[in-house]
Amino acid sequence: MIALSLTAAVLVGVMLGLFGGGGSILTVPMLVYLAGVPSKAAIAMSLFVVAVTSAVSAISHARAGRVRWRTGLVFGAAGMAGAYGGGLIGPHLPEQLLMTAFAAMMLATAIAMIRDRRITAVAPPRRDLPVPHVIAEGIAVGLVTGLVGAGGGFLVVPALVLLGGLPMGMAVGTSLFVVAMKSLAGLAGYLQSVPIDWSLALMVTVAAISGGLAGGALAGRLDADRLRRAFGWFVLAMGAFMLVQQAPPALLHSTWGAALAAIAGLSATLALALRLRHRRARARNPSSPVSGDGNALSTTTG
Repeated sequence: MIALSLTAAVLVGVMLGLFGGGGSILTVPMLVYLAGVPSKAAIAMSLFVVAVTSAVSAISHARAGRVRWRTGLVFGAAGMAGAYGGGLIGPHLPEQLLMTAFAAMMLATAIAMIRDRRITAVAPPRRDLPVPHVIAEGIAVGLVTGLVGAGGGFLVVPALVLLGGLPMGMAVGTSLFVVAMKSLAGLAGYLQSVPIDWSLALMVTVAAISGGLAGGALAGRLDADRLRRAFGWFVLAMGAFMLVQQAPPALLHSTWGAALAAIAGLSATLALALRLRHRRARARNPSSPVSGDGNALSTTTG
């Protein structure tokens, strides 16, 4: 199973290299279901993997001048406070609650990747950083990171764009710096009461970094939009699977459980049908303002 886990870690890194984020959301389920790591130790180990891979990925952005250090330090410091608090609280919460929260995080990430929502930047970049708003947002996002072990880049990037007034490329680079900071803080909180297997953590991290380098090399050669949507559907399926895994067995075999499953299936089918209809409408009307605008900012990174 170790070999399979390392292979999966490489794929996680490839996703990170291709999309600039999102792949780390698979680290916890990979460690739990493939490597057999207990849930809380998997969350702590995931924080280490995310911190290191994000820091390595941020180096190239920093060399290209795509990291806004002051904004990143303010947001990152606030995120570290929230993440450390989440890392202290998480080990004392029921594992079922943590895994359910993580599955919800997966669903949110998947929806963001599938929808590829874009925000049009109509206002000029801010000169004065709204520090109170950035601190509040950083603490909230950091708390989520510390609790469930996900980097939360898909939350950080929009915050940096909307609150910090950063261009998209700058927001992505700064986000990686922020994610590395708050993931380390969350790890520090978890390590107060949760031991981890450092040899496995290092092997998974090295595999993820190698995958990230490969993904970065492939980024300009593949249809990133199509791959991102396909990956989003995969993450959505994994999140749904994890939610089902955490549901009480009595509920799954009850009439209510069957009804909820039917409703979920119908909702997913309807969402897919609407998505396909929307894509056909875009194909018929390519001038529709949905993408391709130089001022359109994607919010799917994370």
